Amino acid sequence: MDSNKSSPWSFILPSFLLCLSLCIHLCLGTDKLDANQSLSGNETLTSLGGDFVLGFFTPGKSSYSYIGIWYNKVREQTIVWVANRDNPVTDRYSTELKILDGNLIIVNGSQVPVWSTNLRTSSSGSSSMVAVLGDDGNFALKDGPNSSVTLWQSFDHMTHTWLPGAKLEINKRKNTVLTSWKNAEDPSTGLFSLQLQPSNEYFILWNMSFRYYTTGKWDSKNKVYENVPELKANTIFDFIFVDNENESYFTYRRKDGSTTPSRFVMDLSGQMQMLSWLPSQQWNMF
Repeated sequence: MDSNKSSPWSFILPSFLLCLSLCIHLCLGTDKLDANQSLSGNETLTSLGGDFVLGFFTPGKSSYSYIGIWYNKVREQTIVWVANRDNPVTDRYSTELKILDGNLIIVNGSQVPVWSTNLRTSSSGSSSMVAVLGDDGNFALKDGPNSSVTLWQSFDHMTHTWLPGAKLEINKRKNTVLTSWKNAEDPSTGLFSLQLQPSNEYFILWNMSFRYYTTGKWDSKNKVYENVPELKANTIFDFIFVDNENESYFTYRRKDGSTTPSRFVMDLSGQMQMLSWLPSQQWNMF
């Protein structure tokens, strides 16, 4: 055998190991996206405990794709957050989610941005940034892998779903708004929205202007809103209302401390729905 001739394995083996390494790092569900990585096609991130997945999805028979978060342990794909809801893409394989110049950004095949976190940060430290998907369903951009500093998080930019632990709030910097999808196959900004008012009551608005429902005032003693008496019969969640000089917000958590999938949704019909996933493998509306 001519020793000068390269074995075919000398090319195949390194290529195979490289592909295997990339697949293990992204395809098997790491919970982090580093500054030297990108996510595209069918690649996904999976939260550390396996509760949530982030990746591209295509709703129903739509021809468009979006970056979103959905439950990993729920049989039917249930989207809880959408990044580029008003800027869909047609080819998920040429589109990338990555960290660039201090921001999370989605670029299409022509490297044109279609969505960004739009942070005004110095890009000099972007090489150490990492985006982490948590088991609470929150996708957070941090300034380092071991940092406690959160630069941006999806919980501050909810779409149509409110998850346990997230805050529906109003303060000097932002006003969190829940907004319905346009229709079942189009997650773009719909007609109905829920937001907290300076009076500490929630309004449901049509077309962001016409108020057609209010929760009324919060009764801190009975932990119930005046116009939502159903909360008195609630045996599943603890509701917490905080009002101080810096912020006002409403949040909730499960009383039993379990991780049973639960969510509030601003529905297409203009209703706020509270749902929990049953052992019978279906959503139950409270």
